[in-house]
Amino acid sequence: MNLRRGITTGTCAAAAAKAAAIVLAGGGVPSGSPLEVDVRLRGGETVRVPVLYVRSSLEPLVVTAAVRKDAGDDPDVTHGLEVRASLSWGDTAGVTFVAGEGVGTVTKPGLQVPPGQPAINPVPREMIVAAIRDVTARGVRVEISIPGGREIAAKTFNPRLGIEGGLSILGTTGIVRPYCTRALQDALKCALDVAAACGVAAPVLAPGNIGARAAGRHFLLREEQVIEAGNEWGFLLDLLPRYAFQAVLLVGHPGKLAKLAAGQWDTHSARSGQAADYLQQICPEVLGHPAPESPTAEGILAALPPAERTALAAELAKRMCQSVADRILQRIPVAVFLVNMAGECLASDGDLATWK
Repeated sequence: MNLRRGITTGTCAAAAAKAAAIVLAGGGVPSGSPLEVDVRLRGGETVRVPVLYVRSSLEPLVVTAAVRKDAGDDPDVTHGLEVRASLSWGDTAGVTFVAGEGVGTVTKPGLQVPPGQPAINPVPREMIVAAIRDVTARGVRVEISIPGGREIAAKTFNPRLGIEGGLSILGTTGIVRPYCTRALQDALKCALDVAAACGVAAPVLAPGNIGARAAGRHFLLREEQVIEAGNEWGFLLDLLPRYAFQAVLLVGHPGKLAKLAAGQWDTHSARSGQAADYLQQICPEVLGHPAPESPTAEGILAALPPAERTALAAELAKRMCQSVADRILQRIPVAVFLVNMAGECLASDGDLATWK
């Protein structure tokens, strides 16, 4: 099956900026049906991007162009959004960036863009500047906006990374490759960068919302201290030794985290075994009898008497600690805190004092 490539938000912004620059410089609305402009990607490839519209207003002269984000066959949350660039002549010789509606502003250190700046990463900035410079050498003020971006950003990593008010303009190649995990991995690295830059000494890693909420309930944590790993545990854990962290805590439900004890570092259901299978494997070793019949880790643990549930969860936490410590080559102390679906503690292993 051939999957269709898309273009990044940065490429959309560059195309919109180029179309607006053409009109701002007096060149008239780009011709064609639909309107199209050529944008050079960082690797040298040129892509032709359809433009939704170009509109101008007078006194002062501002030209706005828009491009519809096309992520191809990738399940990108920004697919279908309108990316706008509004250009006017600037007071300086360079290109000045402004965050418009739906584009975030950086508020924390550690990202590629300093605090106070629009959340437009370096490569998209280069592409936008190059697109404008294809048209004019004059100073230009460019405001990038994404209507609806604020609402979508609330569902992404951005609030935790310290990007407020909207989405980030991302992209390293200008092309979206379907089902690539690179974007998630980039976001996870950014989360570690922000945590380190904000002075976090002991990050907390969680699979998702259940673990993140439980971490906030049971421990005294800063917002940037909690990082949701999703399924990218191998990638995230391999990054940890690059930072000067003093300890790491894993918080979450055994339905995901039990897979780490089994040495499965990509916990996506399509690429890993079932956590219930691992619990069924170790239950006879720990409790001396088979596990209760259930297709889920939650079901197995819930069916056990309280004392046995605690014993099995404690052994699972211990094995997770050892497995993760081995993965990061014993570089920093590891602790584990397992919770049920309600966020209540099942068991823990390692020294939790750092997070109390």
